[in-house]
Amino acid sequence: MAADPTSARPSREPRAAGTVEPPQPVRPPVDLSGRQVGRIPVLDVTPRVDDGRWPARAVVGEAVPVEATVFREGHDAVAAYAVLTAPDGREAARVRMHELAPGSDRFGAWVVPDATGDWTFHVEGASDVWATWEHAATVKVAAGVDVEVMLAEGVPVLQRAAALAEAAGDRPAAEVCHDAVAALQDPARPVEARLAPGVGPEVHAVVDRYPVLDLVTASAPLRLRVERERALFSAWYEFFPRSEGAHYDEENRQWVSGTLRTAAERLPAVAAMGFDFIYMPPIHPIGRINRKGRNNTLDPQPGDPGSPWAIGAAEGGHDAIHPDLGDEDDFAYFVSRAKEVGLEVALDFALQCAPDHPWATDHPEWFTTRVDGSIAYAENPPKKYQDIYPVNFDNDPEGIYAESLRLLELWISRGVTVFRVDNPHTKTVEFWEWLIGRVNAEHPEVIFLAEAFTRPQMMRTLGKVGFQQSYTYFTWRTSKQELTDYVTELATVSAHYMRPSFWPSTPDILHAFLQYGGPAAHRLRAVLAATLVPSWGIYAAYELGEHVARPGAEEYIDNEKYEYRPRDWAAAEREGRSLAPLLTRLNEIRKEHPALQRLRGIVFHQTEDDAVIAYSRHVPAEHSPTGKADTVLTVVNLDPHAARETMVHVDTTTLGLPPHASYVVHDLLSGQSYSWAGSNYVRLDPYHATAHVFAVRAH
Repeated sequence: MAADPTSARPSREPRAAGTVEPPQPVRPPVDLSGRQVGRIPVLDVTPRVDDGRWPARAVVGEAVPVEATVFREGHDAVAAYAVLTAPDGREAARVRMHELAPGSDRFGAWVVPDATGDWTFHVEGASDVWATWEHAATVKVAAGVDVEVMLAEGVPVLQRAAALAEAAGDRPAAEVCHDAVAALQDPARPVEARLAPGVGPEVHAVVDRYPVLDLVTASAPLRLRVERERALFSAWYEFFPRSEGAHYDEENRQWVSGTLRTAAERLPAVAAMGFDFIYMPPIHPIGRINRKGRNNTLDPQPGDPGSPWAIGAAEGGHDAIHPDLGDEDDFAYFVSRAKEVGLEVALDFALQCAPDHPWATDHPEWFTTRVDGSIAYAENPPKKYQDIYPVNFDNDPEGIYAESLRLLELWISRGVTVFRVDNPHTKTVEFWEWLIGRVNAEHPEVIFLAEAFTRPQMMRTLGKVGFQQSYTYFTWRTSKQELTDYVTELATVSAHYMRPSFWPSTPDILHAFLQYGGPAAHRLRAVLAATLVPSWGIYAAYELGEHVARPGAEEYIDNEKYEYRPRDWAAAEREGRSLAPLLTRLNEIRKEHPALQRLRGIVFHQTEDDAVIAYSRHVPAEHSPTGKADTVLTVVNLDPHAARETMVHVDTTTLGLPPHASYVVHDLLSGQSYSWAGSNYVRLDPYHATAHVFAVRAH
């Protein structure tokens, strides 16, 4: 029967020689352009900052956790790989990912960049040919089902693995596969003996190195900005250079300011305590109009130096050095002396000015003008800063941007590598994204710390747009639950883009805990700050345990912001009032233990007393710069007034030890060692030992 010429089905009947085939219907092409998922779905890749708008952040040598959801249809096995690409385009690492929880389809691995620059990473999902065969063959051969078929199907799989090994020049690995193939094809052997080499540990090791994969599907690349280690791990020391060497002139009945050269005499002692950055508040000329007197009064007396943050006077603005401190040669001497003892100079960058700053005359459009024609001064109710004009970034942004970049370039040329930025949350976020981006493009070594005690979203976004470090709420987190919740958030939720720096106090902030907690409060807060996160800092007043607040204010009385405060460091040490020995030891411990140099991975352990907090950090050998695993377990009595006793319950697996293992803890503060297991008795007396900082090692 002749085929219907209108039918879509071709005729199956033979045609006579010489006849012409009728045209066949054309199948329209399948439009695949709308696909959002590849052949092997690879979804929800992290770290991912705002869907890739900004790069995730890391430092050289830091292990970065890469995670993704990877699965496929049916029951065949999948494999996932985290692939790290260096700034020069070379593939720097390809790491097999492992399922984080059985049946979750969520895979994870760690990658470690080894140089600064803009890296990328992606995740590849694939059909794992050997694992699929290995599972099916093991089950079916044991059950006596399709035995010969399963053995035969293993041959081409192992031959592919052998070919990959040979292509890599790994002849021994190829021989392992060839031997397994020979076993599969040897009918003289028992069935189990034929299968065993093909699914055994030797072949498993080979296919781990040379995986047999099909349907490889890559995610889109994500950015990873890698900066120098000090962007994450650092110790800051803040002092006012004018106080170092300041003295009262009895003859003239007035104070004489210290200088940059007298301040430089303090640098060896700061370096000896193990600090990395020496941070100075603004060193520029200070305004005279509306100058603040002692304790933030509006009644300055002759000789009152004013607040360094009221920048600018007839002697100059942000590019000038206060004449009392010295000149450019003196600053160069200070920088060179700091470098000699191993310190980097951190300078305050405060985009605001005094009423008599040159900007107020030359660029009145840079400020907010009130209806009465006056320029608005700074306020943070209930605080008022009559001596400071804030910059309005919506007025002449091009001019303000250009001047800000010029100032930073100037101080970088003078040897400054770190900037503590004053109140960045009162300036536009887009400005910081532009400015830090421009500076770091030319000077990737420069670090910016955001002094932003403000709303969480602003703090997080400042980190996303470029700030390498950020002040935090640590000062106000004093209870066990507050510290646990806050540090857990910092070490997980925001760890990809915000690096916290813990400061127990600042010239502006003296918490009630320190006001009334006595020396023990200062000691325990120092231990917490130095061991909870990789970056911490102190203000010089903290070193001597200064704790008296101005009535009605959360700040030091006789505040150094408004007067000279020379300190007798030697006398404080002789009298045992100085925290220098503890600070020194804490910084030594931090430098000796890689576990304390990373933000991620903190684990809090159960204690039966809420006044005692226990936490650990563990770095496996493959992620440690020393090549050795490192674990630090810290236990702190949060009560500065009384001894506390409790049981500390430790999950040993989080210490890199087997479940329920016993181990040795060596107290890096006292030098004592103890044998510990899962549950352990602790007694901490704030007057003798307010904390344990343990190095953990297996028996």
